[in-house]
Amino acid sequence: MKTNLFQKIMQVLLGAFMVMAGIGHLTFQRQEFQAQVPRWLPDSPEFMDFVVISSGVVEIALGLAMIFLWKHKVKVGLALAIFYVLIFPGNISQYTNEISAFGLDTDRKRLIRLFFQPVLILWALWSTGALKYLIKRIKEN
Repeated sequence: MKTNLFQKIMQVLLGAFMVMAGIGHLTFQRQEFQAQVPRWLPDSPEFMDFVVISSGVVEIALGLAMIFLWKHKVKVGLALAIFYVLIFPGNISQYTNEISAFGLDTDRKRLIRLFFQPVLILWALWSTGALKYLIKRIKEN
């Protein structure tokens, strides 16, 4: 799918955002990200740290793919959108369990944060041309 210059810029920007978030998972924001590990998963500190580290590695990989894998941008956009869907339960858990992290220290702030996940999903799909690809596929079938 062909994308315009603005979409390409937004794709790289989202990729850079993902790389930085992934680095945060592995280093200076590691404890903060543990607040988003769903509470229905095992709550041992070792397991929660594993979830944070592994999701950080995935975020770095997806971020780098957004920046460099231009020939596969639609697949990368779809993969990133799926990743955002998969991690959404962590945001819901942070809200329902009233866990403060990342400055989300009130129920209202945590609730507002939930509405940004669809924005990230659309950003990944739109900037890579994956949204246009999906719409085209739906129309063909």
